[in-house]
Amino acid sequence: MDELNRKSVEEFKRTDKIPVIPVLENIRSAYNVGSVFRTADAFLLNAIYITGYTCVPPHKEIKKTALGAEETVDWKHFANATEAIKHLREEGYKVYAVEQAMNSIKLQDTTFTADDKIAVIFGNEVTGVEQDTILQCDGCIEIPQLGMKHSLNIATAAGVVLWEIVRGRLATTSTAVATPTTVATPTAVTTPTAVTNPVGS
Repeated sequence: MDELNRKSVEEFKRTDKIPVIPVLENIRSAYNVGSVFRTADAFLLNAIYITGYTCVPPHKEIKKTALGAEETVDWKHFANATEAIKHLREEGYKVYAVEQAMNSIKLQDTTFTADDKIAVIFGNEVTGVEQDTILQCDGCIEIPQLGMKHSLNIATAAGVVLWEIVRGRLATTSTAVATPTTVATPTAVTTPTAVTNPVGS
């Protein structure tokens, strides 16, 4: 639908991407993987890196939640997160684990610039990001959680974190709201000096 500015697969492939890469480490649910593909497509991310036993396309459950995004978003599979991190370093990316950990950075306190190449690692739904993987990262990013349940589904967490990273890079579509430079207003309000009441009212 053109009014929604949807890109074709070919247009998506040709468009410059935002240098942000989610890394999926040992994600057990293919539905979650598909959801991350859909998010990566929505935010025009550079790629998705898939590691360990995480499912890869083509896969019917990925297809069900990705809704075709597995055909638009580039992806690479690595035997483990260490290999993925090595490749990301070679490409100039800073690497962060999304995890609750000592000295983690609150998501709202991240200060990435538009020039930063950022990779964020999302771990297994039960065990999270592996400790050995965390030790290889530049730091941990934590989503503040205020309720009883201090955990989020990986697909939800990915949407929150990736949007927070991407939103600061988006060009403002309008720097100001169009308003008239002058507003025509009367210099004085004309009011009657006396009120004439109709006779017999």
